[in-house]
Amino acid sequence: MTRLRTTAPLLLAAGLTALAVATVRDAGCDDPGHYEHRTDGTWSLVGGCVDPDDLVLPPPAVPDQDQSRS
Repeated sequence: MTRLRTTAPLLLAAGLTALAVATVRDAGCDDPGHYEHRTDGTWSLVGGCVDPDDLVLPPPAVPDQDQSRS
């Protein structure tokens, strides 16, 4: 039973790693993108498979008038 407790997390981690590698490999993306260091000291992702139009953003929250009075 002790051997199973020691090897089960390792086997699970190896399985999840294999699944992640297979998912990335089969994503169908020709340009995975890369990070570039900007002059202002920040990093920016350049390229990649995500188009800005693919991202769904919720509308901005409108503050409730009752909560703003404190």
